[in-house]
Amino acid sequence: MKIDNTTIERSRVELTKEDFVSDQMVKWCPGCGSYTILSAVANVFPKIGYRKENFMVVSGIGCSSRFPYYVNTYGIHGIHGRAFAIASGVKIANPHLSVWVATGDGDSMAIGGNHFIHTIRRNIDINVLLFNNRIYGLTKGQFSPTTPMGSVTKTSPHGTIEHPFNPGELVIGAQGTFFARVTDNNLKLLTDVMFEAARHDGTSIVEILQNCPIYNDKTHALITAKETRDQYQLILKNGEPMIFGGQKDKGIMLHGTHLKVVTIGEKGITDDNLLVHDQYEKDPGIHLMLAKMMPPHFPVALGVIRSAMYPTYDDLVVEQIDYEKANSPIKNVDDLLNSGDTWVI
Repeated sequence: MKIDNTTIERSRVELTKEDFVSDQMVKWCPGCGSYTILSAVANVFPKIGYRKENFMVVSGIGCSSRFPYYVNTYGIHGIHGRAFAIASGVKIANPHLSVWVATGDGDSMAIGGNHFIHTIRRNIDINVLLFNNRIYGLTKGQFSPTTPMGSVTKTSPHGTIEHPFNPGELVIGAQGTFFARVTDNNLKLLTDVMFEAARHDGTSIVEILQNCPIYNDKTHALITAKETRDQYQLILKNGEPMIFGGQKDKGIMLHGTHLKVVTIGEKGITDDNLLVHDQYEKDPGIHLMLAKMMPPHFPVALGVIRSAMYPTYDDLVVEQIDYEKANSPIKNVDDLLNSGDTWVI
């Protein structure tokens, strides 16, 4: 998205959170994590600094997909699973827009799965907010592609027997250049990560571990609850060693070809033995291992896990068009009609 240059027109007046608050009634269930996500978007858009008219919010179908109504910018409420196709077309047709996709775990990775992975593979410069509550909420509680195996839901009364997706693993496997993960109850980290997503030139995927208080309450409680979050949250900071725990006495180190949780101070372990996070590393090996870490044996990695720079699809399209304009002998319709084999009748 290139916040630091002139690809997208910047606002000539300083905008505030209130400039992006819609006048529409917000219709989510009380306690839904979507409220925090909406607040973070209203925080980060003025911080990015573009004109309101240069933001576009696109969605598919689901609770998350009401988002375009609740942000005071341009928006498109699409159809189920097709937000990525719409957003891709919008960005390629008008590279001077900051395009954001609001999608759920079902909308993106079930019916929209092919659009999801190919948008990532192409590295189109759009930002994706992936609301992961591990359930279909809008349609009243069916299991989704991220529902843990064995979960009892409306469509798996004896427990689901499907292996769930790990969104981070899927993104990196699809050659993703940016992946971050956050919880819906940490507004500051959510805002900071969204800003990092906006800075990244390419497809940015932000997985938000979201609570659905009606159909999948406390699905992320082991990670988000006050009693256990210190034990199961590793908040990554680029260039810093991977330390976590209530007393900051736990760390992650590389043991052979695997990650290992260690206690700082035991067996001669110091900060120098720990992995130092490098979100900009192009080799996805460590990023993939971080994305796969899950309780109870590991904490969950939060923050920006991967932010590698590669050419974007939309930039390459513009380069091709500019090249053809400069080098093609056909400059107008008359040239086109009189090109190739012609004859006079």
